[in-house]
This record gives sequence, structure tokens and C-alpha cells, in this order.
Amino acid sequence: MKQFGKYLSALFLAFTLVFVVGCASTSTQEGTGEFVDDSVITTKVKAAIFNEPTLKVAEINVETFKGIVQLSGFVSSSTAASKAVDLARSVKGVKSVKNDMRIK
Repeated sequence: MKQFGKYLSALFLAFTLVFVVGCASTSTQEGTGEFVDDSVITTKVKAAIFNEPTLKVAEINVETFKGIVQLSGFVSSSTAASKAVDLARSVKGVKSVKNDMRIK
């Protein structure tokens, strides 16, 4: 019975390590907490763009990875692109903004 307890403890430890490592982030994959944080940032950036009457939110795509926001899509002018970048930068948690928007 004592050996069964050691086996069960070893199995539990192995499972715990796999779970913790599986949730950890790498340079190309986010951890669970980072994914949630990035989802919140994306939502806040989209809301900021939506609330700006000079921008068309449907034409601007927002993606976030580890706090870095990427804006892509089409805008009517360089002024509109700058406004979208400024709005994204103003959101708490944004580390930097990549502007991949095109002027149509």
C-alpha cells in the first residue's frame, strides 16, 4: 500500500508539471493569462475605435499578442490611421502598436 501512495504522488506531480508547463507562454505561444489579457486589450481597442466617429471600425482589424497590438485594414487617410494608432496606444496594457493599415 505504501508503494501505491508513492506511485500516486509521482503521478500527481507529473500531471501538475505537465499542466503548469502547458499553460506557460513561449515566444510564439501565449499562456492562458496572457491570452485573456490580450483579449481584453483587443476588445478595449475595438471599443475605442468604434467610439471615434471619424473611424470605421468594420474596416480596421485589431489583433493583440503579448500586449502588442497590430492594426490592419483600410482607412480613408493618414490622419485616420494616426488617430487609430493613438487610440490603441491609449489603452491600458498596450505595450506597442504595429500599424499595417492601408489608405484607400
